This record gives sequence, structure tokens and C-alpha cells, in this order.
Amino acid sequence: METTMELTRDNIQQVVELSNQQLVALVFWAAQMPESKTLLQTMEQLAAAFPGQLQLASVNCETQLELASYFQIRSLPTTLLLSQGQPIDGFAGVQSREQIQAMLQKHLPAAWELKLNDAKALLQQGDATAALPLLKDAYAEEATAAVALPYAEACLTSGDLAMAKTLLATIKLADQDGYYSSLMSQLDLAEKAADTPEIRALQQALEASPADVEVLQKLATALHLAHRDEEALALLFTPLSHDLNIGDGAVKQQLLTLLSALGQGNALAGQYRRKLYSLLY
Repeated sequence: METTMELTRDNIQQVVELSNQQLVALVFWAAQMPESKTLLQTMEQLAAAFPGQLQLASVNCETQLELASYFQIRSLPTTLLLSQGQPIDGFAGVQSREQIQAMLQKHLPAAWELKLNDAKALLQQGDATAALPLLKDAYAEEATAAVALPYAEACLTSGDLAMAKTLLATIKLADQDGYYSSLMSQLDLAEKAADTPEIRALQQALEASPADVEVLQKLATALHLAHRDEEALALLFTPLSHDLNIGDGAVKQQLLTLLSALGQGNALAGQYRRKLYSLLY
């Protein structure tokens, strides 16, 4: 949609419906009033600075008297902000760009909201990988259930069960709605699926022979493949904290390989990198 629309009787319903999705600024102006054209230019610049967040609709009161009357405009220029189909703010006359921007900032979505909305769209498209960094950033700014729940969904889809479990544990009783219950059920199923007979057999073998490095490594690999990375990292790090060269360095190398597989942006990997560096240096 273009940055500036001309509001008419034919498209007013479209503009009102658009205000359910983003902020709409209506500027009532007239060509015979130079100051109103100046204001319109300022609003056009601001709308261009907030693409996808602010839609500008100009109302030429010389040709759209009926609309000016409908919105009860008493003087020109006048600016109204619409949200959810209703006027929520505005001003009469001309104001500076700084004054107008200050008013807009009260109603425009915060950075975390934009990231959250983009991430939700990606989740609906099935792209949890692309949604994860957006949700991580949004959660760092606004650690609420509104962000935590889709963040947990993205983690579940990506196989990061530990992070999903951590996020869901933060949800307060008042926010434990149907979405939360669905995610908890998905987590329960994922955890049960990750508890394979192979893992149980390796755990029993390691309990019987705690010094068997080969079994330890096989169990760490199995845990990683089951997306139980927190357990895999802890399993490898514990003996390394006592002997960095255990298994002739094979355990340390496996830990480094696992950290590399998890990636630089993974919080759990970052935690264990710091732990490993503290042992090395």
C-alpha cells in the first residue's frame, strides 16, 4: 500500500479496517491554506520513516466536505490518529516534526512488538529457525507471556526442549491459557519421545562403568540426537572439570563439536563455552 492515501467516501471503510492492523493518521487539509500543505508534507516524511507501522491518509476538505463533517473537523489543518477504528489522539493546527513524532511514539508499536509480530508470521509459515532470533531479542526486551509462549513454540519446533521447558516454567497461572496447555502437551510428548531405549541402555551401562569414556561419548551423542543438549553438555563437562585430557582429549573435542553444532547464538552453548574457557585459561 502506498505511503499516503487520499481518503474518500469510497475507501473510508478500507482505511478504518486498516487501523485494526496499524496506526492510521488522517490529515485534513485544504490547498488554499499553505500551512496545511506544509503539515501534510511533514506527515508524509514521518509516514515514510515508519513503513508498515504508520499509514497516512490525506483528506482534501475542498472536495471531501462530507468526511470533514463526519469527523467533526472544526479547523484546518487537523490531524487525527486512528487505531482499532477509533480516533485515539490528534491535534489542530501545525506542529513541529519533533512534537508530532513524540505523539506518534506513544502509539506506535515498540521494537519488541514488531519483532514478535514478524516472528509469529514466520511461525505460521513453518519457519521456526528464522523466528527464533527475533523472539530471543523480543524476550530480552519484554519477558512476558505474550513473548515467552511463541518463543517456547519456536524452541519446541526446533528441538530445543530445555529452553522451551525453561520458558514455559515462567508462565504465571493467570496466563496459562489454551495456547500454554497445548505447548505443555507438546513438550511432554517430545520429552517422552526423547527418552529412547538406546539412551536408557547407555545410561545403565555408564552407571555400571562410570569410567568408561566410550560409553559416555555414545550417551552424549544419543542425548544430542534426541535434542537433550543440556544433559549431553553436562555429561561431557563433568569429567572434563576433573581432567581436561580424559580419553586422550576425545571428550573435550566432542564437547567443542557439540558447542559448534549448537551455534554462536545458542544461550546454552554460550554458558558451556564460558565454563570450558574457565578450565582452559
